[in-house]
Amino acid sequence: MAVSRCQRLSGALVQELLATVDTVLFDCDGVIWRGDQVIPGAPEVINALKSHDKRVFFVTNNSTKTRAMYAEKLGRLGFQASEEEVFGTAYCSAVYLKRTAKLDGKVYLIGGNALSQELQRVGIPHLGSGPDPVTGSQNDWANVPLDPDVKAVLVGFDEHFSYMKLARALRYLDDPRCLFIGTNTDTRLPLEGGRAVPGTGCLVRAVETVAHRKAQIIGKPNHFMFDCLASEYGIQPSRTLMVGDRLDTDILLGSNCGVKTLLTLTGVSRLEEALEHLESGSEARLRLVPDYYVDTIGDLLPALQG
Repeated sequence: MAVSRCQRLSGALVQELLATVDTVLFDCDGVIWRGDQVIPGAPEVINALKSHDKRVFFVTNNSTKTRAMYAEKLGRLGFQASEEEVFGTAYCSAVYLKRTAKLDGKVYLIGGNALSQELQRVGIPHLGSGPDPVTGSQNDWANVPLDPDVKAVLVGFDEHFSYMKLARALRYLDDPRCLFIGTNTDTRLPLEGGRAVPGTGCLVRAVETVAHRKAQIIGKPNHFMFDCLASEYGIQPSRTLMVGDRLDTDILLGSNCGVKTLLTLTGVSRLEEALEHLESGSEARLRLVPDYYVDTIGDLLPALQG
């Protein structure tokens, strides 16, 4: 079907679009929930899509949960979902290090329990998770002891992020052979009530700054998350829809991977931003423009129930 960019998706257009789609990819935070508060109608939409024989996957940059944790939360909030349908950056980072980088050594982890569990699950030894308070003097910080078996630094969301962790990452990354991986570059994590907390991108940028190196980013809009999913399930990009709330991650992923895109306005990005990109005449900015938009994912429900 021919698409005029940034169309409001409603009524018969929903059914017309779904006739061209076999697989729907959903971001989570800001799309189907905010924090622990479900977006009204989201479970019904996703469950209805499955009843219409659409494959549904959850593709999230959030690295604070394992696949199993996400499946538990989805079920608790009323979504029909399995662990295998979840592709988060904790899981995909472990897959990247194991299958793509073929890491032979340990990981220095700036990240939480979910990343630790996913690394352990694929058999990658690691250290660094948990608090690392400042001790000693500047000379001590510049000479923190290193584990010679560490061959990669992985940065995800870490509530215990500290100066000492920066100091250790600096020393490991001074070796150009040490891999530098970041789960994502999202600067904010949206919560219920319009609030937000600092996102992983703030931590990745801090380590990049001190290391004078750029991280290999696993999450959206990088191709790897989509490639990871496509390699396991053989999905066809031209018959896939990406649903998200961020132009610079979800929508750009769709543009990068040749899938249709739908922006929902319950999270980070605003319609005005998309329209400014559309009117800019810039090829790079046009890649941030969704094919469709809705005020909220619940707007799809009438067409699915009709």
